[in-house]
Amino acid sequence: MTLIGWMQIALYCAIIVAVTRPLGGFMTRLFMGERTLLSPALRPVEVGFYRLAGVDEAREQHWLTYALSMLLFNLAGAALLYAILRTQDLLPLNPQGLPAVAPELAFNTAISFVTNTNWQSYGGETTMSYLSQMAGLTVQSFLSAATGIALALAMVRGFARRSASTIGNFWVDLTRATLYLLLPLSVLATLFFIWQGVPQNLDAYTVASTVEGAQQTIAQGPVASQLAIKMLGTNGGGFFNANSAHPFENPTALSNLVQMLLIFAIGAGLTNVFGRMVGDERQGWAILAAMGVLFVAGVALAYWAEAGGNPLLAGFHVEQGLGNMEGKEVRFGTAMSALFAVITTAASCGAVNAMHDSFMPLGGMVPMINMVLGEIIVGGVGAGLYGMLLMAIIALFVAGLMVGRTPEYVGKKLEAREIKMTVLAILAMPAMILIFTAIAVAIPDGLAGIQDAGPHGFSEVFYAYTSAAANNGSAFGGLTATSPWYTITLGVAMFVGRFFIIIPMLAAAGSLAAKRAVPASAGTFPTTGPLFVGLLVGVILIVGGLTYFPALSLGPVVEHLMLTAAVAP
Repeated sequence: MTLIGWMQIALYCAIIVAVTRPLGGFMTRLFMGERTLLSPALRPVEVGFYRLAGVDEAREQHWLTYALSMLLFNLAGAALLYAILRTQDLLPLNPQGLPAVAPELAFNTAISFVTNTNWQSYGGETTMSYLSQMAGLTVQSFLSAATGIALALAMVRGFARRSASTIGNFWVDLTRATLYLLLPLSVLATLFFIWQGVPQNLDAYTVASTVEGAQQTIAQGPVASQLAIKMLGTNGGGFFNANSAHPFENPTALSNLVQMLLIFAIGAGLTNVFGRMVGDERQGWAILAAMGVLFVAGVALAYWAEAGGNPLLAGFHVEQGLGNMEGKEVRFGTAMSALFAVITTAASCGAVNAMHDSFMPLGGMVPMINMVLGEIIVGGVGAGLYGMLLMAIIALFVAGLMVGRTPEYVGKKLEAREIKMTVLAILAMPAMILIFTAIAVAIPDGLAGIQDAGPHGFSEVFYAYTSAAANNGSAFGGLTATSPWYTITLGVAMFVGRFFIIIPMLAAAGSLAAKRAVPASAGTFPTTGPLFVGLLVGVILIVGGLTYFPALSLGPVVEHLMLTAAVAP
């Protein structure tokens, strides 16, 4: 580990904290229907969309109607994307003449991008036409991110409202998130990436002659526009198979920093939206502090593990100050590779600038832990906030059990209905991860895709289902996940990991919105200070540990013990 590495990590954290409040203020005004800086230009466009769609922006929805609107919209998006992929050979903007995507892969990809997972069982530049990349994948990257933001707002309104029967209007939230937030920021980010050298064109691939006289095909296309929303919307779906390790997709140290900032920006800002809407910004800062504690701990462990290098190499890399450079880009080094890996898995993004399969066992375990905790460390846009609020409900329920008092949070009593819905939401993801992993490592179809024997091979399978169910989309590497078994089961895990959490969460939000405010008393647990932050972090780690420690022990923990004993795994 180096001082420069830690300074870069500290600079990143400082910038994120600095942008949280301004961005949170803008989003609060936007989603409360107040005038913003962009209103003069975009308000007429917004009203035009409502007229075309027949939406009354003043009419709000019951939680069940909100949920049905969201489900039908996403179902239609999945069907449209599937159709585009299956017919891309007949559609325009396909200069390479790429064939139609196979049925199983089209199903997996459609579910992947609609659920904001962006798991890629394909090489983007060799599989997807420009039309599929733009009208299919990029459009769904906008809409899935906007859906997550809308759902977070519904949960926040559940806490903020008093005796209300509605939690907002899905179509209004979706439109405003896309039009005022994601689209303008993506345009700015696209221009920045073009300036940094990222391609943005519709030209056919370039065929060049190498020095040795061989022919090399250089892929290009509308990369910068997809890159912008892939990061800002915590989607992670790369134009190129190598994702953000590709020099066209991440050419400079500055582009690498901006990509990491885009991943966290909206998720961090939404914590401030929560504080503002419930009437106490300290509530939002407490949530962000809990996220920050888990994030910094993960970065420290991952950086330490990667900077230490592989003990089987007799300290060569440590002596050279390199650490473990296998699977990493030299222009990023161990510090920025470790930081990127923690950010992308903490935020449910899935973009990568290094091969996680080549990380040291404990370094590779940190991304797994970030995901299995439930995408709550900033998390996917919107999903991180509502995931953390669900964990706050569990934490306060535990605190209530210890003192024999009905728990409260921001003036709302947490009773049986909210607890049951929260537990249902929290159980969906581990069910997918653990059940499918157990089956995959016991049947021939699952074992056939594993590259490495022993605990590392188990980690490859466990990481794949964790990434899918957590709607992250990053790949550990090493696992051949293109067989029908993995293509279909990963698609199911993505679907359940998204929507089987959302529905109970919205039910809890509707129940909370209908409650009256409870005045604070001497027995009310304070939820703005270090005690609450510590309780929340502790409950998250205990719940995650009890659920996943056996699986982690079979993978990265055993591999680390074998490695330290100088036994090649």
